[in-house]
Amino acid sequence: MMFGTVNNSCEAIIKVAVGRIGSPKITVDAVIDTGFTSFLSLPLAIITDLALPWHYRDVGTLGDGSEVIFEIYRAAVIWDGQNQIVDVAASDADPLVEMGLLYGFKLQMEAVEGGTVTLEALR
Repeated sequence: MMFGTVNNSCEAIIKVAVGRIGSPKITVDAVIDTGFTSFLSLPLAIITDLALPWHYRDVGTLGDGSEVIFEIYRAAVIWDGQNQIVDVAASDADPLVEMGLLYGFKLQMEAVEGGTVTLEALR
């Protein structure tokens, strides 16, 4: 089980350990984004600092229907205590946890500032 909090902007935040495969990890605070089907997105500055390897380029559709090209990198994350290799989209936004990582988990949150966020595996 993983826990997070709701911040003052009413965003559900969870900590994610991420890094280059086989290297030490850093912990980032990531906003839970149920509208994005990938795994994780990070600002390019963090991707560069971690020296994540480029993987491929992909086209994504935003909420307003416009399409953008994402540069996709590979990273290792620790998710629910398990090491996983995931795709990471470079983004100008804050770090985001997306549906690819949330898949197979029950998400609960108290939707008030300071509220608890809980992620539990559906096993």
